[in-house]
Amino acid sequence: MTESQATQEKTGTNPTAAAPEGARTAADVVTPELIAQLTRGVVGSGRTANHTPFTGEKLADLPESTPEDVATAFERARAAQEVWAKTPVRKRAAVLLRFHDLVLARQAEVLDLIQLETGKARLHAHEEVQAVAVASRHYGRKAPAYLKPRRHTGAVPTLTKVTELRQPRGVVGQIAPWNYPLELSVGDALPAFVAGNAVVMKPDTETCLTALWARDLLVEAGLPAEVFQVVLGEGPVVGPELVKHADYVSFTGSTRTGREVAQGAAARLVGVSLELGGKNAMLVLKDADVEKAAAGAVRACFSSAGQLCISIERLYVHESIADAFLERFAARTKAMRLGTSLAYGADMGSLVGERQLTTVTRHVEEAVAKGATLVAGGVARPDIGPYFFEPTILDGVEAPMSVCTEETFGPVVSIYRFTDEDEVIAQANATPYGLNSSVWTKDARRGHEVAARLRTGTVNINEGYAPAYGSVQSPMGGMKQSGLGRRHGSEGILKYTEAQTVAHQRVMPMAPSFGMDDAAYAKFMTTSLSLMKKLRLK
Repeated sequence: MTESQATQEKTGTNPTAAAPEGARTAADVVTPELIAQLTRGVVGSGRTANHTPFTGEKLADLPESTPEDVATAFERARAAQEVWAKTPVRKRAAVLLRFHDLVLARQAEVLDLIQLETGKARLHAHEEVQAVAVASRHYGRKAPAYLKPRRHTGAVPTLTKVTELRQPRGVVGQIAPWNYPLELSVGDALPAFVAGNAVVMKPDTETCLTALWARDLLVEAGLPAEVFQVVLGEGPVVGPELVKHADYVSFTGSTRTGREVAQGAAARLVGVSLELGGKNAMLVLKDADVEKAAAGAVRACFSSAGQLCISIERLYVHESIADAFLERFAARTKAMRLGTSLAYGADMGSLVGERQLTTVTRHVEEAVAKGATLVAGGVARPDIGPYFFEPTILDGVEAPMSVCTEETFGPVVSIYRFTDEDEVIAQANATPYGLNSSVWTKDARRGHEVAARLRTGTVNINEGYAPAYGSVQSPMGGMKQSGLGRRHGSEGILKYTEAQTVAHQRVMPMAPSFGMDDAAYAKFMTTSLSLMKKLRLK
């Protein structure tokens, strides 16, 4: 019996979710025919492979892209983009609405792929389907309004007619991460496409089948195939080449790599949007509903095994309810079912690979060695799969424990008690990150007051992350070292465009005319400017 099995038997925690009889396997899903179909969209002359975290076994042999392949992908995308940009915006938007329907109708296909490539529980994989469907519907409906020409008051009203146009940037280079291979790949590309751009995407090789499936579906929905190019390969090789050719760069990943991407884009004077790391905090105020907060904390901390930029890693609970909260939170955490089945039922899946498992293990073991208390979890579960780790709650965490300040990106949360609200807000803000936060209280007014003082791009009241992320009319992104730019809403599509002002001067020029000399013209303009202020013109 392994140490982790002994621990599980002793505590009775984290049971394994049983696979249904006749459950599908990786071989049933990732067939040679499917691989051949999906990899038609990859520009690559080498060979690589990806693997499933559930077993560590190879899923598929894949094309690998060289720097020359990346250049070819951009050439093809640039030629196709010129034609695509001339397509009326409503026709481009209609592609997204058809894609919306196809994703929902064929979701079982992509849920299998997401699970096999990331190791997620199926319900967590379904979050990606929901997010992509919502984004498709939103930009499919709203893009014409976001992109329509806008009239503005000119320099001289009635004499100057001004129109603001939105021109596509050209070819967007997108570097997508492994943790949300549907939502953070095609989900971010949708507004770029409807704005008239082409996209060259580099998904993570280990989760690229999901992104390639989405590309295949977009083409079926009417997107010209050449407008969406995919390259695969090692990040240090392919990533810089993508930044080298792109007219705009969209990146989701670590803060360290984000800095490198930003430097590469800055050297070429092209725009960039970055969603980076987080050390997100959840504040449970003294009037919070303890039962609801405990249930919400499970979702906030352990969805996708904590491998989510906006998941909670620091949990601040008011001293007066801390014991009651922790009792309920620990009980729910210990009852979570871990599993590998391609079906609903498991509450949490696997970490994605050895690197994540190593980081999680190091953070937990170091914290315990330095005096933290293990309330739940804390051990790997190789009896389920090579990268499984139990959902873990740590109490008594203090600096300089790594788990206190470093992003863990795994199913680990630290509990901190507080009595003073001002102090806990300061503690929540005392991090270089600023991506997401959560506040729990029965007093809506108080919740909004606390939210306004938190330095994070999104704040959720009485939930962990889903309401803010799912509200796609509103911007989502990070403050401080959690990133630049926003996805969703108007900012999420306008970033993929260049603003162009067209000013049409009529009747008289912006210069002395009608016999006026310089002095007379200056007096005329002075009088006009004063009058415009009195008329409250903007």
